[in-house]
Amino acid sequence: MKAIKITYWATTTIVALMMTYSAYAYLTQAAMLQAFNHLGYPGYFRVELALAKLAGAVLLLIPLKSLIKEWVYAGFTFTFISAFIAHSASGDPVNYRVMPVIFLVFLAVSYITYHKVKQATTKNPAL
Repeated sequence: MKAIKITYWATTTIVALMMTYSAYAYLTQAAMLQAFNHLGYPGYFRVELALAKLAGAVLLLIPLKSLIKEWVYAGFTFTFISAFIAHSASGDPVNYRVMPVIFLVFLAVSYITYHKVKQATTKNPAL
């Protein structure tokens, strides 16, 4: 169980940090404005996505009801899949396409281990 908890916290922290960093970049870097224009998104979408990523990163790390966590995981899943599709459709280099897939794998591991930890603590609240 200890290994599962470590895996959960490691992958969850990596995802939360990446989402926080990308949100910061969306709000502060001119290159991100150009990138969103290149992908065909309106300027306001960059700000909306940054705020959603910040909120999701916080919600992923704090103890909450399962339903809220499920929505955060779903939102991040849609974000990573959409990023892969957008970069692929725009003809961006392979590394732009691969990164969302890599973070989707981290998110999947976090999600799976979240449920394992939750199941174990439900059976034995002392964990």
